[in-house]
Amino acid sequence: MSTIIDVRTIPPRNRHPMIFETFDALNPGEQFTLVNDHEPRPLYYQFQAERSGQFSWDYLEQGPEVWRVAIGRV
Repeated sequence: MSTIIDVRTIPPRNRHPMIFETFDALNPGEQFTLVNDHEPRPLYYQFQAERSGQFSWDYLEQGPEVWRVAIGRV
């Protein structure tokens, strides 16, 4: 079972730190699902900058009201 992180109720300043903390706790091959109320493209760019080559990013749902992304450790 995959962990689900629904950041819609989390204060914006706490979202990225929580997401990266969750990612850093994953073992290779594990993933979690991010649920957001907007396109998480800035988060994707932050992952590219800070965890390049370490993550997978697969859209499960792409709006217009809810975005769900499976983020995994490779």
